[in-house]
Amino acid sequence: MFIQTEATPNPATLKFLPGRDVLVGEPRDFRSQEASANSPLALGLFAISGVTGVFLGSDFISVTKDDTNWAHIKPAILGVIMDHFLSGKPVIVEGGVEVANFDEVDEFFEEEDSETVEVIKELLATRVRPAVAMDGGDIIFKGFKEGTVFLHMQGACSGCPSSTATLKSGIENLLRHFVPGVEQVQQV
Repeated sequence: MFIQTEATPNPATLKFLPGRDVLVGEPRDFRSQEASANSPLALGLFAISGVTGVFLGSDFISVTKDDTNWAHIKPAILGVIMDHFLSGKPVIVEGGVEVANFDEVDEFFEEEDSETVEVIKELLATRVRPAVAMDGGDIIFKGFKEGTVFLHMQGACSGCPSSTATLKSGIENLLRHFVPGVEQVQQV
């Protein structure tokens, strides 16, 4: 098994590409070992000293580290990923400890804004999320209120130095252009 790696705009996050499907369905973002109880792969990665975040995408794994040097932990990460896929274990154990899906928790907007919200979600799904996934992350709609779109950055995008520029220059301009009533974008 050959696992490729790619740098992300976030120097603390590296994207690992195992050359096969990682997760079917919505991406999952794990910020602690406790939160990853239903993912043997994420648990194995959190067992490596220095790992502070694991993001599972459709065909990639983004790993975020503390100030540990990549040269010290990258071989261990590659080993855990390779061992996991060769073992045949599932990436997510269904029926395990159920963790709320952040995508659907605490979404807020006024009922009269539901059509606007659908347009925002469609633009995010078709134009923003694929581009953000290429950088090893994801972006989730959280709410819309008084012209402000609230988004949550995950994976490599969470804590990335360029995430503010991505939100303001890229996503905010896109949404303002295509969706009347959108004035600004904020990260939550």
